[in-house]
Amino acid sequence: MSLEDFPRRFSTAFGAQDVAGLAALITADGCLQSLTGLWADTPEAVESAFAAEAAGIFARARLVTGKGQIRPLGPDTALLRQRFTVSGALDEAGAELPRFGAMLIAVLEQRPSGWQALSLTFTALP
Repeated sequence: MSLEDFPRRFSTAFGAQDVAGLAALITADGCLQSLTGLWADTPEAVESAFAAEAAGIFARARLVTGKGQIRPLGPDTALLRQRFTVSGALDEAGAELPRFGAMLIAVLEQRPSGWQALSLTFTALP
């Protein structure tokens, strides 16, 4: 996977509620702060965090890609900032929430299998 593919893979996996696909984007020693504020720093915890969101608030959610920026930090590392619009999120009663903006910020490292996140933060924007 190329560096430019990372945001697209994230968006596709998020929209498909592909928990394994999302977790595979993060290194085994990486960490996650999810859109609902869950913190995970083991592969099992990362997958569990994504699974909890996919089974709940984001069961039908989709991402629309907005402005993004990739900044190289070295030959095999980069900083990704990618804006998304989240639609289809559900409240506790199952009603659809209004669309909202979110920002994905990730420190990426090139591995033999492609680019993966050492640290991935996905946060709602005001």
